[in-house]
Amino acid sequence: MFNALFNKAQKMLAFFKIKHWHIVTAFLIIYDIIVVNFSYFLALWLRFDCRISIIDERFFASFLRFSPLYTVFCIAVFFMVRLYRSIWRFASYRELLKVFFLSIITSVFHTVFITVLCGRMPISYYVFGAFFQFVAVLGIRFSYKLVLLLRDSRTPVSEVKKRVMVIGAGVAGTMILRDINSADNHNGDSVVCIVDDNSNKWGRYIDGTPIVGGRESIFYNVKKYDIDKIYISIPSASSADKRDILNICNETGCEIKSLPGIFQLISGEVSSSSLKDVTIEDLLGRDPINIQNEDTFGYIKNSTILVTGGGGSIGSELCRQIASHNPKRLIIFDIYENNAYEIQQELIRNFPELDLIVLIGSVRDSRRLDNIFSQYHPNIVYHAAAHKHVPLMEDSPCESIKNNVIGTYKTAYAAVKYGASRFILISTDKAVNPTNIMGASKRLCEMVVQSFSKLLSENRSEEIFPLYEHYDEFFDENKVGLKAPVKTEFVAVRFGNVLGSNGSVVPKFKKQIAAGGPVTVTHPDIIRYFMTIPEAVSLVLEAGAYAKGGEIFVLDMGDPVKIVDLAKNLIRLSGYVPDVDIKIEYSGLRPGEKLYEEKLMDAEGLEKTKNKLIHICKPVDFDPKALIKSVSELMDDCYNEDENIRDFVMNIVPTYHPANI
Repeated sequence: MFNALFNKAQKMLAFFKIKHWHIVTAFLIIYDIIVVNFSYFLALWLRFDCRISIIDERFFASFLRFSPLYTVFCIAVFFMVRLYRSIWRFASYRELLKVFFLSIITSVFHTVFITVLCGRMPISYYVFGAFFQFVAVLGIRFSYKLVLLLRDSRTPVSEVKKRVMVIGAGVAGTMILRDINSADNHNGDSVVCIVDDNSNKWGRYIDGTPIVGGRESIFYNVKKYDIDKIYISIPSASSADKRDILNICNETGCEIKSLPGIFQLISGEVSSSSLKDVTIEDLLGRDPINIQNEDTFGYIKNSTILVTGGGGSIGSELCRQIASHNPKRLIIFDIYENNAYEIQQELIRNFPELDLIVLIGSVRDSRRLDNIFSQYHPNIVYHAAAHKHVPLMEDSPCESIKNNVIGTYKTAYAAVKYGASRFILISTDKAVNPTNIMGASKRLCEMVVQSFSKLLSENRSEEIFPLYEHYDEFFDENKVGLKAPVKTEFVAVRFGNVLGSNGSVVPKFKKQIAAGGPVTVTHPDIIRYFMTIPEAVSLVLEAGAYAKGGEIFVLDMGDPVKIVDLAKNLIRLSGYVPDVDIKIEYSGLRPGEKLYEEKLMDAEGLEKTKNKLIHICKPVDFDPKALIKSVSELMDDCYNEDENIRDFVMNIVPTYHPANI
């Protein structure tokens, strides 16, 4: 019954466009009507020893005759100074001073006009009446505060250097507003307006600063108030909402800063200094995946872990996160010594107790792999080593097969031979219906680890043979397969483009912007899925925890991003206007490049995991023994630099359709 009445009342309020603050204002008006009269009646009552019966009739009659006029005057003055439009939850010394001066004005009016119109009243009546009114009017508005002291008068800013718009009229926005407008702010910035999507706050004020509308009014108010800076302080908003607001702000040409997250609000660290520059990652609009639980990292603790390609962008982040969770030993294996040295020095600084081994070599070198696995016996292998640059691999297709496919096979074989418990392959969405040799090679890598997983699960390890391109006394020329029972779990992790990684468009665009342009985009309609490096690594780590054998994990990467929009956003974030200060030119699709990437092949489907953003694609059925034989033949072809290598790959990977054929 009560709920029905409440819902009906809500509908009526909506019909008449009555907002919550209108109701609050009505109650405050009624309250003020009562207290401005009761305050002076209380003063009169105290004057006559708190006994109504002995109050002089002349004084009581004067009080009654003057009350209606005084009530109208007080309410009118309160409206004129916008006392009913302040958001009292964030009331500060400004509101306190406002009520104080209003009390002086109204008490002077009361003293003069009641004396002139009705006759002189006792002195205590004037003094205590004004005091009681001040306390009553102020008390209801500051009832949530225990104590509010007057602060030192704010040092006037002689010259406003930058005019600031704050987005967010919540706790964080109010703290930013007061920090910027405080006496301690010596940079001369001043907040001149606030934007908030809550329409209940529109037309009201915080510390004298107007709340001018929602996100749709940002453009209008930037021009109206001549805004130079926009500070976004909505830490609890969803990533999608932040992205939409950031994209709007990014079009204004203003300097933009954002409060990183809710942690600053909880820890009380909200100030103008806690704001950070907006990055391209902020514009993606998807909540990052951060797995920080023992179920994920439990298998890492006290394990010997090998990361191939450990000096690369993904590999190095893997090493950082693994190092922070107490592995028994971390082995970094990379062919590029400069990258390996950099991550080595970083880990030594940050994790001095870590048992760290850094080794140089190639995943194509069977003898080097055999030496490493036989000496260190890693429990877990993260295979991140790969050639990833699409156009370069189109020009050197055999190198793509040698490094990616043969390198993966040899590393996986060594993992099985020496009893590693898990092998996690870093794959890519370019492996889905590939149109370039790099994507086809990564699809072949997925098929290799799935073949290994299937053969091991069926106790057919003897059908897994070593691959090597040269024969000597170190290896058995008969290529005898594995005989001992093996329990290595193989999985692959498939994700999209990684912001900031080697080969990403973002570093390329930044260099072009720094050089004054032009910024080159291959096609106006080209789109890609993006994620950050920490997201990618979080997915890889969780895939290792979920591994049961043979899965390909796929991340729900949200909505794809147009590359041209990415370029425009980067230009704006750099302080320039696209196609005015920095030109955008279209260079045409590169060899093997698609307009869009896919997450699944037609024959694949998705299964859910505990994490709603991570899925398992159902494997495509193929003969693992035939695949191993085909890979062995493919190795011979690529080491012979066969010009028809793409045709051979097409025979093994049916979904591969080269763009230039």
